[in-house]
Amino acid sequence: MLSRTAENLYWTARYIERAETNARLLEVGARNALLPDTSGGNRNEWESVLLASGTKSAFDAKYGDAVERNVETHLFFDRDNPSSVASCLSAARENGRIVRTALTTQVWEALNSAFAEVGDIARQERSSLSTTDLIEWTLKTTALIRGAGLATQLRNDGYDFTNIGHFLERADSTARLLDVKYFVLLPDVGFVGSGLDNYQWRTILRAMNASRAFNWVYGGDVTASKIVDFLVLNRQAPRSLVSSADGALHHIERLARAYGRETEAQTKARALVARLDRIGTEEIFDIGLHQFLRSVIGEVSDLGLAVHATYLSGESR
Repeated sequence: MLSRTAENLYWTARYIERAETNARLLEVGARNALLPDTSGGNRNEWESVLLASGTKSAFDAKYGDAVERNVETHLFFDRDNPSSVASCLSAARENGRIVRTALTTQVWEALNSAFAEVGDIARQERSSLSTTDLIEWTLKTTALIRGAGLATQLRNDGYDFTNIGHFLERADSTARLLDVKYFVLLPDVGFVGSGLDNYQWRTILRAMNASRAFNWVYGGDVTASKIVDFLVLNRQAPRSLVSSADGALHHIERLARAYGRETEAQTKARALVARLDRIGTEEIFDIGLHQFLRSVIGEVSDLGLAVHATYLSGESR
């Protein structure tokens, strides 16, 4: 496969997953903002979402106050934000258009429809659109695009590049969604383990559509330790960091077998999986959840760079 074709498929998948991540970040912020702030202004749920997304500086320069409507505009509509839902769906559609012959009709139609619909939404009166409507539309649309690919695309090297993009972006997404909890400051250390603390952790589960699955696995009380175990270390959880790392490694290994050579991308993917296999929740909290998540985000970024250098730059093919 041409490196340019591989790159377009890879980024199509990453942009679709990134659009979904923004919708889930909006849901986390909206749910946490429903709680009354009795702590004298210690919490800022919307600022926490921006910090976790990595776009706070760009937001501050354009909007200033981190209030719901501004954050919603930034994460959903703003074409100046390359990670907004509208920007991601536009970029995914453009990448798909370039490699139209590598996509089935169903995948292309799903991409094209998403691009047209987000334009229609942007032209509607904002007062008629709730944050919930925007979240639900994004989750439904991204699921439709991925489902079309799973059902109709050939299981060839193009499928591997698509899934590598999907799993790397999902790992980054899960780490960022978990990191929102770090940025939402509890008013006092005494609130750890309180109803407020547990509500915020439950919000993360709900935003990732993982509440029922979590209860099936753990039951009982929701605790920070259980949620981190589920979303970081549990292979039964489809959005966990270890599941995402496993998925990326699987498709990188498939490419290596098909092309007949070992790569740096394999080495880095194996190292990430091995690190997640070795660590436990107690060690994660000893390190510091935020510090651990930021280090994982860095490793995922390094793995993405290795994939690009190995397969997508055109230099090694």
